[in-house]
Amino acid sequence: MSVHKAAGLNSTEVRGTALASLEAGRKIALATVVATGGSSPRPVGSNLVIAADGAFVGSVSGGCVENAVVSAVQDVIASGVSKILDFGYTDADAWDVGLACGRSIQVFVEPVE
Repeated sequence: MSVHKAAGLNSTEVRGTALASLEAGRKIALATVVATGGSSPRPVGSNLVIAADGAFVGSVSGGCVENAVVSAVQDVIASGVSKILDFGYTDADAWDVGLACGRSIQVFVEPVE
């Protein structure tokens, strides 16, 4: 797995990368958009595969949300415990912090073995 974000990959390709990583003995986690409120850069079902070393492929949002998901994965991989991450901003707050859209996104992060 290379260190990059590839928003153009579909979920099947992202999951294929996850399988290849597992077969190579890498510890990984899968992040999946499970809910959105209002506008969202990526739809429900979008995936991001993240390795313990921080390499990732796919996309669940972009920008600060994606960075937060990649950071949270370290705890998920280390503990083996899944978690749901909630992110949300009002439209006004979103523009204040430089985001293109407001509302919310919920991401389920699970270790994959």
